[in-house]
Amino acid sequence: MDKLVITGKTPLKGEVSISGAKNAAVAILPAALLLDGVCTIENLPNISDVKLLCEIIESLGAKINWVSENTITIDSRNISCTNAPLDLTRKFRASYYLIGALLGRCKNVQVGMPGGCKLGARPIDQHIKGFEALGASVDVGQGNITAKADRLVGNSIYMDIVSVGATINVMLASVLAEGTTVIDNAAKEPHIVDVANFLNTMGADVRGAGTDVIKINGVEKLSGNITYSVVPDQIEAGTFMLAAVASKGDLIIKNCTTKHLECITAKIIEMGANAEEIDGDTLHVWCNKKTSKANIKTLPYPGFPTDLQPQMGVVLSISDGTSIINESIWESRFQYTEELNKMGAKITAQGKTAIFEGVDSLYGSPVCASDLRAGAALIIAGICADGVTEIYNLEHIDRGYENIEEKFRKIGANIKRVSEDD
Repeated sequence: MDKLVITGKTPLKGEVSISGAKNAAVAILPAALLLDGVCTIENLPNISDVKLLCEIIESLGAKINWVSENTITIDSRNISCTNAPLDLTRKFRASYYLIGALLGRCKNVQVGMPGGCKLGARPIDQHIKGFEALGASVDVGQGNITAKADRLVGNSIYMDIVSVGATINVMLASVLAEGTTVIDNAAKEPHIVDVANFLNTMGADVRGAGTDVIKINGVEKLSGNITYSVVPDQIEAGTFMLAAVASKGDLIIKNCTTKHLECITAKIIEMGANAEEIDGDTLHVWCNKKTSKANIKTLPYPGFPTDLQPQMGVVLSISDGTSIINESIWESRFQYTEELNKMGAKITAQGKTAIFEGVDSLYGSPVCASDLRAGAALIIAGICADGVTEIYNLEHIDRGYENIEEKFRKIGANIKRVSEDD
């Protein structure tokens, strides 16, 4: 079993380049199954979720070639199977995008119930509602989801809650449907826009992505050879922004989309740190004093992202005064606060609210990552803390961050991955 060992109290300084967006990539890869042709996907994050998806896609009959660490080609002309390997699909949440893609192309699919980080109830009822509105019959039982249709026909679909996953899945299922589909109360996250742009590059007709009404005019076929580059990762960029603030560091963050980070930038400035746009894809973030308290409420984009809530929690734990985070997306996102308290933080979490009493400093301790973003938060905490921090359950972190310890090491962190056997 591997662990990260961090010797703390290190201000981070230098430049870091952001990888392609994990949340976009895990939807774009299944979307490639809709293409009767070959696509080249660039700026793909080299993470475990992407490797798992590639393994699943190959098992369905597609051919994948790794051109480089971050570029692949997918030849999906000869899809031979629509039953995704259940042992693999159960390992991560985004496997449900295979349902929309294979239903759209083949009108028949079976996928294991999705897994992923345990953040509380994560129902897929809005996905099912969308598929059924397009004419599919969906059966959920014995740990599997089966969807099939003789034909898919466009329809108007109102999302009862703003759901990123359901919005993308209905887009995937509807691009080859007959007629027009309208998704009302759609999610607006940057990776939804990226998936729509990818679909349109393949010949789909998706309009309005990034607004709360998305219109998809069904086309007969997606074919040809295309090349597409995945959008930079908003959450990875935000993670390094907050790491710069927490460590009293000075970072240049490159290959990011600064517009996607405006809500994080605003909070950083509100707390007394500094964030300045150099150009549309580069930010300068620095902090040379103790930050002040702040209140955070996570919201769908363009609000403060739930995926940056734990990282912000680290900053608040060492800020002046009392801060409050209200988590409006996931009911079990505060598991990381127990680990931070082991490091000297004073956090009281109950339900969807956590109160942070700022302390002078954190101290090193053995801690466990309960999920992907909690893992990132604990890395930041370890970098800020006095002494040595050991972080376990690295499989969560590897699902969403590419070469994370190497990136932190290059900007001054004293961090290494070691095996418990060493």
